[in-house]
Amino acid sequence: MADNFNFEDIRPFRDNEVESVINNLCQEPRFLGVIAALFPSANIPDVVARLKASRSVKDFQSQFIIPYLNGLIHKCTDGVTASGIDNLDPQGGYLFLTNHRDIILDSAFLNVKLDEAGFTTTEIAIGSNLLIYDWIEDLVKLNKSFVVKRGMPVRQQMDASSTLSAYVRDRITNGHQNIWIAQREGRSKDGNDKTQGSVLKMLNLSGSSDLIANFKQLNIVPVAITYEYDPCDALKAFQFQQKRDDPAYKKSQNEDLTHMATGLNGRKGRVHFAFGTPINDSLDALAGLTKNEQITAIAEIVDSQIYANYHLTPGNYISLDMLNASDAHADHYSPAQRQDFLAYVDAKIDALGPTADRAFLRQQIFTAYANPLINQEAALKK
Repeated sequence: MADNFNFEDIRPFRDNEVESVINNLCQEPRFLGVIAALFPSANIPDVVARLKASRSVKDFQSQFIIPYLNGLIHKCTDGVTASGIDNLDPQGGYLFLTNHRDIILDSAFLNVKLDEAGFTTTEIAIGSNLLIYDWIEDLVKLNKSFVVKRGMPVRQQMDASSTLSAYVRDRITNGHQNIWIAQREGRSKDGNDKTQGSVLKMLNLSGSSDLIANFKQLNIVPVAITYEYDPCDALKAFQFQQKRDDPAYKKSQNEDLTHMATGLNGRKGRVHFAFGTPINDSLDALAGLTKNEQITAIAEIVDSQIYANYHLTPGNYISLDMLNASDAHADHYSPAQRQDFLAYVDAKIDALGPTADRAFLRQQIFTAYANPLINQEAALKK
């Protein structure tokens, strides 16, 4: 199947391309500016020399990406933890299907935990809309990212989806490579994580058998990502206000860059990755359904694992109680924690400036933090 597709314009760089790509990046002033921002206390020529010493993708990640992320974890989180990974095979190729909170860090922190556990790091799906400059595309492809093409005419988009599907299947089944992809296009801005049927249909395009066999090949493992604090929570809420006030509003490239920077440097509190179990054992029960019913059922299987595996924190419970004007979940937080969380929300809204609709934004932020709890409570009742 993969022989019928050309992956050259979407695939990550290979080891034999690393030296040339890094040399080109180090000639790019904006990339050097990023290096200076990421390592403010470092000697830039020393960082560049370490970069140029990389001779493989693994070298680049182990010498540059992983150390930076470990520093970020120390600086901007209260720890990144993982559960369930010990139930998986380090030699197996998995499709890690996760909820999506942060443009960069969801897959980045996932790779840190995989690396610590002796797994190969994932190849990372990244939307073409984020590849604003050529050097950004080079950088992410150096870090094992493959491109998800977006914003194309319908026929071209269908062709691109078929190529993407074939690429993912080939890397898992023939390359024994782990893959990360979000359960939906773009981040969930309201915390209501639901697997999009269109993502699953894309994955099935490259299958050569029936739908159940096609999905078993992909070895899908749902992963629930929980951030105690989402650094972009107020920015996401403000986008809802902008859309409310101007139905024609569309997010700009500069806003994407702002969200990337805020996500990297903002307060995150405790971060947890809960690895579920491969969904293969649940697929046989779908044999009697129509294809559309099977897609819906697979989405529900993924969602149910993600919902059940959230590691919720006081802010989730406080937010639901604030929305309901109740104290139904007060046993999950202290009065001091409630006061601190509400002060955090108010400070984030204050930072948006005078155009912020405070009542509306509080409602949106509380909703985003409450939805994981609402979904978990519903999933555990089933």
